[in-house]
Amino acid sequence: MSRRKKDPLRPLSDEERDALARLSRSPAAPAAEVARARMLLLVAGGSDYQKAARAVGRKSGDAVCALAARFNREGLAALRPGHGGGRRRSYDEQARARILRELRRTPTPQSDGTATWSLSTLRKALRRAADGLPGVSTYTIREVLHEAGYSFQRTRTWCPTGEAPRQRKAGVVAVIDPDARAKKS
Repeated sequence: MSRRKKDPLRPLSDEERDALARLSRSPAAPAAEVARARMLLLVAGGSDYQKAARAVGRKSGDAVCALAARFNREGLAALRPGHGGGRRRSYDEQARARILRELRRTPTPQSDGTATWSLSTLRKALRRAADGLPGVSTYTIREVLHEAGYSFQRTRTWCPTGEAPRQRKAGVVAVIDPDARAKKS
């Protein structure tokens, strides 16, 4: 005989039951979310935590217990995975936008000491600016630039990946490579 559940799954509303059923059959949804939806439907149908875990290929019912408690608190948001571990981001979206804004500004040799941005000169400029980021590292700048689609070119400048200025008869035009994403990965 199993022991009494500490935090049993609350009754599901019709909308929640429909959303869980749709997600449990979805071939395109992430596998972790599909498994969580199936476990919750099994528990709501009367299975105990251990049987629900085994039915979706898990070994322990403890995870189902934790999922049920989280579902009781958060609803359908409990199906999405939380932070997977590791250090949390130190810089929010506003700070990341500030890094990109500084990159897009053309450096002046008199004040910035360079005609083109490198990671170290960009870091110095961000640390010196009044609205800058005094503790930003070159690693953080590099990560932000890569996430925004920039790559380091041989000319020692950061350029949008797949985009290059070319001289034509009509003037300078931006040529865009449609296969840049495929080549980058």
